Amino acid sequence: MNPALLGEQHAALWTRNFTLFFGARTVSLLGDTMLPVVTALAVGAVYGVSGVGYVLAVWTAPFVIFVLLGGVFADRVGARAMMVGADVVRVVTQGVLAVAFLTGTPPFWLLLSTSFLAGTAAAMFQPGVNGMVPLVAADPQRANGTLKMADAATQVAGPVLAGVLMVVSGAGVVYAVDAATFLLSGLFLALVRLPAPVRAERRSTVRRDLRRGWSEFRSRAWMWSVILIWVVFGIVVFGPYVPLSSRLIGESLGDVAYAWVMAGLGAGTVLGGLVAIRFRPGHPLAAGGVALSGFAFIPLSVALELPLPLVMAGHLVGGMAWAFWSVMWSTSVQTQVAPDVLNRVTAYEVAGSVAGVAVGQALVGPVVGIVDPRVLLFVSAGVSVAVCAALLLTPAVRGLRRV
Repeated sequence: MNPALLGEQHAALWTRNFTLFFGARTVSLLGDTMLPVVTALAVGAVYGVSGVGYVLAVWTAPFVIFVLLGGVFADRVGARAMMVGADVVRVVTQGVLAVAFLTGTPPFWLLLSTSFLAGTAAAMFQPGVNGMVPLVAADPQRANGTLKMADAATQVAGPVLAGVLMVVSGAGVVYAVDAATFLLSGLFLALVRLPAPVRAERRSTVRRDLRRGWSEFRSRAWMWSVILIWVVFGIVVFGPYVPLSSRLIGESLGDVAYAWVMAGLGAGTVLGGLVAIRFRPGHPLAAGGVALSGFAFIPLSVALELPLPLVMAGHLVGGMAWAFWSVMWSTSVQTQVAPDVLNRVTAYEVAGSVAGVAVGQALVGPVVGIVDPRVLLFVSAGVSVAVCAALLLTPAVRGLRRV
């Protein structure tokens, strides 16, 4: 590519609004990537694998239930306002957990209740993430790739930071840092300047808005086909992964090793984001489905109980696969859906995507008492490959063209 043209594109992307949005997402994602580590290690040490699964499930369940309302309100009052409000709530929940761990052992009901509130806040926050990108960037795919690289950088730094802080200072400090990330995210988002959301001439109701979003969602066969496939992926792969991998890696390689493995995942996400910025396939979801086959190396590397460098390598390959698919998917949604309903449609696809994860997280505790965790991860690896095949065998997904 012409260096001058590349410089112009770089300058066009990094506007004031996108820079602030990028900063908000980066610091928020740093806290997000610390959270699974501290939950797996701190909660697991007190309440076991079942406790970790239940805490994660209680976060995920309200997210699935309320994310549709988050999409409606984001289209009504603006995505930025909803995101700032959600950050305020999460500053409180993570701050309470920080105090609880710093002063003793928090009761299980407190872990569940704060997890529920944080999941509800995330439901109000998440639809706006997708909806904000076209508002702050003229080139959504380039913006998504750049944001995915920020995600990757935090995947590297967050788990390592959480692991080190857990060893040096304990869970309370990790939760305090997590609360601080949401505070900074809210401040950055508050500084973003966007036009006021367009108000509909006809007065609408929440029910009517939900129906409009559902109508737009179900009219796109490529979208609901992916979500149906993703429910299976969430139940068998995503949901069980954090509790199972943290236990197996911790038992065989040590607690700090789990943080390094997550860092390997983040490094792969950086590389996948770089590829996604430059490569613009004519059929984005087909290309993403092919790339996603590499995700199977993540559960497989843990199930095989490989040495730490090889487990990190498996997560690096899986991170590349996941990042590329994510950029292709996000860009397709943002460019194929009208702006006035984008947040609601995003809410439906996010709810469907996460629903399976909640089920998988809730079931992992009981199932692991019957089936060996390594066997479950072997099944996850097989399902990962089957999901890629299902994506490529679905005509609406395979045939979707880039806008």
